[in-house]
Amino acid sequence: MTENLAPYYVPPMPPAPLGPPPRRRTGLAVAGALGAVGVATAVVIGVSTAGGTTVVGVGSPADLGSGSQGPSSGGSPFGSGPTGSDTSSTTGLATEDQQIGVVDIDTVLGFRNGEAAGTGMVLSSDGEILTNNHVVQGATKISVTVVSTGNTYAATVVGTDPSDDVAVLQLSNASGLQVADFSDATAAVGEAVTAVGNAGGSGGTPSAVSGTVTALDQSITATDETGGNPEQLTGLIETDADVQAGDSGGPLYDTASGEIIGMDTAASTGGQVDGYAIPISSALSIAGQIVDGVDNSTIHQGYPGFLGVSVTSAAGTDGAAIAGVVSGGPAESAGILAGDVITAVGRTAIASADDLTGLLAGYDPGDSVPVTWTDGAGASHTAQVTLATGPAD
Repeated sequence: MTENLAPYYVPPMPPAPLGPPPRRRTGLAVAGALGAVGVATAVVIGVSTAGGTTVVGVGSPADLGSGSQGPSSGGSPFGSGPTGSDTSSTTGLATEDQQIGVVDIDTVLGFRNGEAAGTGMVLSSDGEILTNNHVVQGATKISVTVVSTGNTYAATVVGTDPSDDVAVLQLSNASGLQVADFSDATAAVGEAVTAVGNAGGSGGTPSAVSGTVTALDQSITATDETGGNPEQLTGLIETDADVQAGDSGGPLYDTASGEIIGMDTAASTGGQVDGYAIPISSALSIAGQIVDGVDNSTIHQGYPGFLGVSVTSAAGTDGAAIAGVVSGGPAESAGILAGDVITAVGRTAIASADDLTGLLAGYDPGDSVPVTWTDGAGASHTAQVTLATGPAD
């Protein structure tokens, strides 16, 4: 089985999170930061290759359970050593050079009562950070620690590309940071590599796992933990480095040159070890568009608009059935309750949960939209609703 290395997760997490619908997204991107194998919001994703291998992103939070230790303990849900039958991958600690430009990312998943942790890389001396989208997805608070100095900063989302699993963060009041050493070269099969990251969400000196590049231009299908919402990630570097939960967003080094050729994103668990990384040239290209302010169907600036409901498409229901409402959110303030059915937004009829999700994706925080719904007694209501700022998408 291959797992999406998502953020390392700290319980508790409710079984039915009430966060906002995904914004401008056709499927669920590899969610979370490294570490999760069982997550509340489908942050942990399964990924399958053409051969049927299941992988999960190296960035979704791990469900530690009530008796488990948190990320500060240094424990990992995947264990401390290689998890597969291939023992060619070795694990140690990152050198001082490998720590330059590497950061630990800790998130609070406020609408899910959870926390998560992953990895990132410094893009600019004033605090722009590159990471996987799934490392920060659902985050309501983000803090970033520069591992070479130990300094911690509050961070906000500059923008995301969920379909390509790339995000850029901005640290508050940061200056003089050492930028990660990105390579201009492309990966080659047989090349020795080292994956560095916040394995297990333990913080401190990052782990370093050696391996080799086994294939290029690989495609995987990311899904949520139920196998739904499939989404393709393409053009990936495949390695036999035994990356762990929490490594998502971290650097994949060309061992010989010491330069970064990829961003760790997904890995296998059980059987043969397979790790997957986004080529750094691809990740940097997308990051550049985010920083330049591109905002389109795949690249999203800032945070999404937030209605504050969870929705389902119930059989026989013509509309988006409300499964839950966030306390104090725009929907609750408008009088929308669990069990109500949203039937229109503006002049557009809503026939399903997907209709509502897709339509709201075109709005931003602060936008005022008329929402029409039917209550449990069958009465119709319309209210002008001002969207709040949602968690990172």
